[in-house]
Amino acid sequence: MEEKVCVCQEEDYGALEKAIETNRGNAGALIQVLHTAQESLGYVPRKAQEMIAEGLNVSLAEIYGVVTFYSLFSLKPKGRVQVNCCQGTACYVRGAPKVLERLQRELGISPGDTTDDREFSLEVVRCLGACGLAPVLTVNEDTHARIKADRVSALLERYRKPESN
Repeated sequence: MEEKVCVCQEEDYGALEKAIETNRGNAGALIQVLHTAQESLGYVPRKAQEMIAEGLNVSLAEIYGVVTFYSLFSLKPKGRVQVNCCQGTACYVRGAPKVLERLQRELGISPGDTTDDREFSLEVVRCLGACGLAPVLTVNEDTHARIKADRVSALLERYRKPESN
């Protein structure tokens, strides 16, 4: 499987460089600096991990362990719009598999992937804590309840960028 690579411009690393400089040699600031990388770059690429390792005097193995442990961090670029589809028990029995199937078809990606234009990322989650509203999905900070597969297309359309002419 081919890995997609983000072509980030140099100015994207400015916030990360500043965070590293502010915390130089302070291994205790690792999560804070990783958060800066995730926010400014959209993910934590190998280059950022190497910069952080050198600046905070932390091993690449430790950084990789933290990035892969916490769901806040990603090793792959994320889309502008993050779609999380719950597949917990309540959502599952109320039709979430059909919702997920429709999301995959509409976006042309599988869970864990991002569209080529970096507009949408799709993730499966096990519980969003809204079982009484199942099936549930979140789109960025918005929660959508009682989702039906036939409403997925219209829902996604609300989050698409308007075409520029």
